[in-house]
Amino acid sequence: MPGPDALDDLLDAAAAALEEGEPEEALARADEAVGQAPRSVPALHLRAAALAALDRLDDAAEAYDRALERGRDDPELLAGAADFHLNVLADEDTGRERAERALELARRGSRAARKLDDPDLAADLAYLEGAALDQLGRADEALARLEEAARTAPDRVDILLEQAFALYELSRLDEARAVLLRAEALDRKDPWVHHQLGLVAERQGDAAEAARRLARARKLAPEEFPEPVSLTHEAFDAAVEAALERLPEPVRRYLSNVAITVEDLPQDDDLRGSEPPLSPAILGLFRGAAWGQKASMDPWSHFPSSIVLYQKNLERFARSREELIEEIGVTLVHEVGHFLGLDEDELWERGLD
Repeated sequence: MPGPDALDDLLDAAAAALEEGEPEEALARADEAVGQAPRSVPALHLRAAALAALDRLDDAAEAYDRALERGRDDPELLAGAADFHLNVLADEDTGRERAERALELARRGSRAARKLDDPDLAADLAYLEGAALDQLGRADEALARLEEAARTAPDRVDILLEQAFALYELSRLDEARAVLLRAEALDRKDPWVHHQLGLVAERQGDAAEAARRLARARKLAPEEFPEPVSLTHEAFDAAVEAALERLPEPVRRYLSNVAITVEDLPQDDDLRGSEPPLSPAILGLFRGAAWGQKASMDPWSHFPSSIVLYQKNLERFARSREELIEEIGVTLVHEVGHFLGLDEDELWERGLD
C-alpha cells in the first residue's frame, strides 16, 4: 500500500500541473491520488478543479459536491467551490442561484478560515463573498467584505476592481475612481480597470476621458468589450417601436397608455431615490406608484407616470440591433412588473429580471 509520501507527491504533481495550465495531467494525477485515498479532501478538490479546467462542468459540479461531502469545513475547498459556482458555472439562466450558492460556500469558508493563520486564504474568501454579493445586487453589503479583502491583500487587482465596482454601484464615484487608479498603478494593461474608469468618467460628465478609457478597454480585450451598438435618437425610437410590437398583447395593451421616454443615462436623483442607491447601469426605470398603492383593484386602469429607457446602457448591453430590440422588450416587461408591485426577487422568480 503506497505511503503518505506517495500521496503527497501525487497531490503536488496535480497542483503543479494545474498551475502550469496542464489540466489533463492534473486530472490523471488527481485520479491516482483519489484511487489511493478515496477520502482525501485535497485529492477530491484537485480532481474537481481539473475537471473544471477541462470545461467538463457537469462532471466538475458532481466532483465538487463529492468533495464537499468529505470536506464540509475545509476552507480551501470551500473557496474553490465558491469560485467555481461564481465564475465558472454561472450563466444567464442560473446566475442568481449560483451566486447565492457561492455566497453560502464563501461564508462557510470564512468561518472555517478563522482558525487558521492564512491571510491569503482569508482574503480570497472575503473577496468571493463580496463578489457574490455584488452579483446579487447587494453592493452595500459587498463593500464591507471587499474592504476587508483589500486591507489583507492590497496589491490584488481583482479585489480592487470588485471594490471599485461596489463603490460605483453605490454612486460613490470619487472613491471608485481612487481605487481604480490604485489598480491601474499595479497593472496598466488590465482592460477591466480601463472599462470601469470609463464608466466612472461617463457618470462624472467627462466624455473625453470616458471615450478614451472605453476605447482602451476594447483594444485590450475586444471579445470582452465589443464596439457597442450606437443609434441616433430617431433610430433608437424605431427600435423601441419594434420591441413593443413583439410583446404579448396584454403587455402591449397596458404599455399603450404609458409614457415611454428615453434618456441617455440615469439621473443622480433617480439613483439616489432608493436606499441603497440604484445601479448606474440600470437599463430602465419605472416612475410612479405601484398598483398595490392605487385605490382601484384593476391594474389596467391606473398607469405609472412613465417608464424611462436608458439608451447608452442598453446599447452597451447589446451587440447588435436585434439584441438591442430584445433587451428593450425585456426591460419594458421588467418595469411593468414593478408597476404591479413586484420587487427584484419576485421578478427573478417569475423570470422577469
